[in-house]
Amino acid sequence: MSDVELRILADADAVAEAVAERLARAAADGGHVVLTGGKTPERAYERAAELASDWSRVDLWWGDERCVPPEDANSNYGMAKRALLDRIARQPRGVHRIEGERGPDAAASAYEVELGSTQLDLLLLGIGPDGHVASLFPGKPSLDVTDRKVVGSEPGLEPWVDRVTMTLPTLRAAREILFVVSGEAKADAVRRAFVEEPSRDTPSSLVRAESGQTTVIVDRAAAAAIGA
Repeated sequence: MSDVELRILADADAVAEAVAERLARAAADGGHVVLTGGKTPERAYERAAELASDWSRVDLWWGDERCVPPEDANSNYGMAKRALLDRIARQPRGVHRIEGERGPDAAASAYEVELGSTQLDLLLLGIGPDGHVASLFPGKPSLDVTDRKVVGSEPGLEPWVDRVTMTLPTLRAAREILFVVSGEAKADAVRRAFVEEPSRDTPSSLVRAESGQTTVIVDRAAAAAIGA
């Protein structure tokens, strides 16, 4: 695991707190921050809203989105809006939502144009129990895309709806990548992502910051299979 910094914390609440503290620093520093979905990130966003009420120096982006309206329970944007945006006093400088309801191809094309040459400063990522990252699933054609920043993606697990996702080159170009993982169900994926050799069977193993920092924050349950 020489290419990443690994932090093992007691439980999911401790992971959420650590991520919230990093997000609060990002709010103060400013820049372009990419959010992710998931239960532990949701708790982190709620706590980050308590730690930092002024996000006016930050542009928020999303690494992936499901092709649903923003008010849908499965929307990553909708979760972040409820957990973070609705709880802060000063809104971000920019909120760049993936318009998943437009469908995977149209939404991906529009988001790629919006992203342009933006340098992403902080990128939050989860890992699925199958090892997927963002909406890049094992063995799917989207893993091979190198000439696009954003693409449409087929679902790899529930909910079975189309997705829009940043591609591997886009994820790797972030200055700082922060993986957020908790729970026993993720233990095997954590081992495959950060101990075994990189593989298309485990897309999260293919994402490391090319010229920056990659940090993995996990709880003890998620780290159970790595012998740390």
